[in-house]
Amino acid sequence: MNMVRSVAVGLLLASPVTSAAPALAATPSDCDTLRHHGHRVEAQACYQSLTLSADPYLRAEGFWGLELYQDANTAFRDAVARADGNALYRVRWGRLLHERFNDTDAAMLFSEALQRDPRNAAAYMGLALVSAEGFDNKAQEYLAKALQLDPMLVEAHEELATMALEDYDVPRAVKEADAALRSSDEALDAMAIHASVEILSDRSPDGWIQRFLNVNPTYGRGYAIIASQLVINRRYQDGVAYYRKAIDLDPRLWSARSAMAINLMRLGQVDEPQRELELCYNNGYRDPATVNSLRLLDSSKNFVTVKDATTIVKLHMKEADVLRPYVEPLLKSALVTYGKKYSTTLKEPVQVEVYPDHEDFAVRTLGMPGLGALGVTFGSVVAMDSPSGRKPGSFNWASTLWHETNHVFVLEMTNHRAPRWFAEGVAVHEEGQGKPEWANRLTPDVVVAMAQKKLLPIAELDRGFVHPEYPEQVIVSYFQAGRVFDYIQDRWGAPAIVDMVHRFGMLEPTPDVIRHTLGLEPGAFDTQFQAWLYKEAGPIVTQFDDWRKRLKNLADMMTKGQNDAALAEGEALRRLYPEYVDDASPYIFLGQIYTAKGDRNAAIAVLTDYKKFGGENPDVLEKLASLQEEAGHPQDAAATLDGINDIYPLDEDLHRRLGDLLLTLHNEPDAIREYTALVSLHPLDKAGALYKLAAAYFAARQIDKAEEQVLAALEAAPNYRPAQNLLLQIEDAHK
Repeated sequence: MNMVRSVAVGLLLASPVTSAAPALAATPSDCDTLRHHGHRVEAQACYQSLTLSADPYLRAEGFWGLELYQDANTAFRDAVARADGNALYRVRWGRLLHERFNDTDAAMLFSEALQRDPRNAAAYMGLALVSAEGFDNKAQEYLAKALQLDPMLVEAHEELATMALEDYDVPRAVKEADAALRSSDEALDAMAIHASVEILSDRSPDGWIQRFLNVNPTYGRGYAIIASQLVINRRYQDGVAYYRKAIDLDPRLWSARSAMAINLMRLGQVDEPQRELELCYNNGYRDPATVNSLRLLDSSKNFVTVKDATTIVKLHMKEADVLRPYVEPLLKSALVTYGKKYSTTLKEPVQVEVYPDHEDFAVRTLGMPGLGALGVTFGSVVAMDSPSGRKPGSFNWASTLWHETNHVFVLEMTNHRAPRWFAEGVAVHEEGQGKPEWANRLTPDVVVAMAQKKLLPIAELDRGFVHPEYPEQVIVSYFQAGRVFDYIQDRWGAPAIVDMVHRFGMLEPTPDVIRHTLGLEPGAFDTQFQAWLYKEAGPIVTQFDDWRKRLKNLADMMTKGQNDAALAEGEALRRLYPEYVDDASPYIFLGQIYTAKGDRNAAIAVLTDYKKFGGENPDVLEKLASLQEEAGHPQDAAATLDGINDIYPLDEDLHRRLGDLLLTLHNEPDAIREYTALVSLHPLDKAGALYKLAAAYFAARQIDKAEEQVLAALEAAPNYRPAQNLLLQIEDAHK
């Protein structure tokens, strides 16, 4: 601090500024310095003095410091109108808007500042903050530009340190934090990053915490930074504890209070989050996360909760009766399967929340990196989309639940220390172990990435989940991580994967886990894994461009009715890329052609392959089931229809058809399940659905339940002859 600034601060501390007679013509920097050191009363007086200035820019800074945000916004608008060429005013206005949750206009102001001053490092810093908010890797570019223009820009180094730690790149995080501290020995966020590194490494952070508290005894933001890093690492309870420390130091740190409440929600709590979020809202902190989380809490009354010793299932009341017979058994099956595989019992019940409104699910998971998500796990709490929240065929809720339940085990067994690539990779791998058709598929996005050699080294794979460098990288990273474990199981066996879980629980970093478990250096593992992967996928990768052109031609042939040519081309294309089962899949075209030709067996064969490779279009699968039934294979048809329940169990006709098949096959328990689901969907033919359920109970010799349902059918339609006849049979059975 230079001598003039020291004198200014000294005078401000000695004689607090009043609105009547300012002791000194303060600057925004003077006020910020006071706040930086935790001198709150003096800082408030300083900001108050700025509001008395004739300069609208100074007034804006003063109002902002006093948290009078609307007045600050108005004053900034006035300042910019008076000095259109001033880049600083736009940058500062943009920072205000960013702080107040308006990133769209903030980014526009930063861009306008750069139009006026292309070498404005602070404007690039602002763009970086906006980008980093959504875990956008473009923030790295903006920060590099800012530091090119101003190598001493502390905030840029601190942001790079934050992003590096989010990527689990500890050496780089430390390097950038140290760079910030070389620029200023009072770089508080850099000290908090150092403290975060220590905590994430299970070492004491006390030295670094004391260091930032020595500069500012009320620096709650330091604890909030630590909490945020813990949450990124899925250590939600530890994160909540540090958010509490943050608000103990600074009760008006609304961002920390809101984040604490949201993470308490993630841990399954309701009452305290409600109180804390309402407190934030009533004090003007109304960011989307706070507002939407409050709305989500208000909607909790619409959910039905079913509990037992090991599970808690929360379903929306409008679909609870339909989904419960499928969600509960699958969850329990996953718990048994993983419990045996890992030889462990979870410490507490697993809570699963299923959201029919995708926006509610998005709010539930707000702020998590790499989220193109269908489900997400917070410790022992799983939140996921309902099948009704997505287009039928675009989402397999059952494989998602299987995936997320694996996270519960891996996170608990590693004490939440498993890196993201490992936790996601094991869970993707386990989907394929649950059912072959749930296995990890080679999609076109992945093929393109492989062709461009974009797969990451295993030691850096976390980066692909948190700060993707291209739009598809999260998808590619999920695929790569899953195939890593397919390879490990193929070469070293399933016990090696379990051993890796235990090693991460002992806090070993990824390179050491690879060395100790697999006997390879990480680089050697990368070479051997990618050789294995490219050997399998190589023909697809090298011929992908040709395949894509030929697929378009195949679609044109189908449109023109050129079935013979399409048949030959479709067979060639499916052999070339057998895992492609998405839109315009050759399997679908071939199924149509063979059906039109009357070659039912060929149609069954090709559509069975479609199902085997993970095809999930319900209409296509229903067609396969019809063909199987016509061919005299009711067991196969029932299995195909039952697979649709994993995708979209909200179709009346599905449950009616499957129930009829199961009853024919004398599988009364599953027929009862299907007819119960049918009744729960409130079909137009209520009497018919109730009659079918009654018939299934009667076939299972559950006479009292059969009577209950047949009487309900007759109440809905008193003259319904099949129900009348069944009632007579029931009465005879009672005799």
